[in-house]
Amino acid sequence: MLKAVFLDKDGTIVKDVPYNVNPDLITFEPDVPEALSRLQRSGYALVVVTNQSGVARGYFDEKDLIRMLDNLRDKLWKMGVGLNAIYFCPHHPCGIVDKYRKRCECRKPDPGLLIRAAHDHGIDLSNSWMIGDILNDVEAGNRAGCRSILIDNGNETEWLSGEFRAPDYKVNNLARAVDIILAADKINEHEHNANNNNSALPEQEGPRYR
Repeated sequence: MLKAVFLDKDGTIVKDVPYNVNPDLITFEPDVPEALSRLQRSGYALVVVTNQSGVARGYFDEKDLIRMLDNLRDKLWKMGVGLNAIYFCPHHPCGIVDKYRKRCECRKPDPGLLIRAAHDHGIDLSNSWMIGDILNDVEAGNRAGCRSILIDNGNETEWLSGEFRAPDYKVNNLARAVDIILAADKINEHEHNANNNNSALPEQEGPRYR
């Protein structure tokens, strides 16, 4: 199964421009392409999971959102980063568009987007990470069974506590989050190798000395 890093979009990999579907306004957060490239070189699938309630609120059409997300994917591709998938939730319980006005299971902090991506792409959630800039991202990752990292860049303003709302790590930027993930990989690899070395030792048939 694949290991993956799930990434929030606005405020995590791109500057947060509220309800934006204009590709010209997409600006990446510092060091994002290189950070994502490091994850990809280390064998991680990259999956963007994003709430887009602007569809339900009538601010823009779903087709305009998809066009913007395609542009985001293309921009990263030209920088040497290939996203495995982008999943979005267009719903909101207070929306004005009937089709999208509902309480769903895919809007973060619910974990539906991550669970759907895991099913579609054969992702091992227990070996994966969620990175976002608010605690709703953290909760979605934790509820899905991932480890979680909060980018504490000022976008989380409520700090509501809860059973699943404590991140495993808190950092200032995506580059530091990637440092933590790759360091954890090295620790896991070291422990795996140590266990394999121990299992390779021959069993003693009896006391060596009498």
